[in-house]
Amino acid sequence: RFVRCWSIQRINRLIKIALKRLSEKFYPGLICASIIMVLMGLPGKCFPTVVCFWDWLKPDKIAHLILFAVLSFLSLWGYRKILFDPNYKDRKKIIIIISLISIAYGGLTEFMQKYVFTNRYGSIFDFIADTIGCILGIIFFLFIVQKKLKKM
Repeated sequence: RFVRCWSIQRINRLIKIALKRLSEKFYPGLICASIIMVLMGLPGKCFPTVVCFWDWLKPDKIAHLILFAVLSFLSLWGYRKILFDPNYKDRKKIIIIISLISIAYGGLTEFMQKYVFTNRYGSIFDFIADTIGCILGIIFFLFIVQKKLKKM
C-alpha cells in the first residue's frame, strides 16, 4: 500500500515542486553549506585535535570561524534586496531565523563528524567556534546593511 501511495512519479513531482519553491535567495547559503559539509566530512588525520580550551586558536578553530561566518553572511546576502529596503519591517525576524539555522547547521556538522563520518571527531569547541563564526558573519552583514541604509 505504501508503494502505491508514494510512487516514483509522485516523489519526483514533489521534489520538482519543492525545488521550484526554493528561491534563489537560498542559493548562496546552500552552496556554502554544501562546501562546509564536504570539508567537515574529510578524514580528520590531517587536522589538529583539541586537548584543552586554550588550544582554541589553532588553525582548525580559525577555519570553523571563517567557514561559518561566510555561511551566515552568504545566507543573509541572499536576502539583501529585502534587508536593504528601508521600508521592510521584518528584518529582525529574517536575521534571527538565519542565525538559528546557521548555528543549528554547525551543531549538525559536529553531530555528523562524531557519529557519521569516519576518522572525524565532533567537538564542543568546534561548535563554539561555529557559533561565534555565525555571529561574526551576521555582525559583518549588519554593518554593511547599516552603512547602506545610511546612504539612502
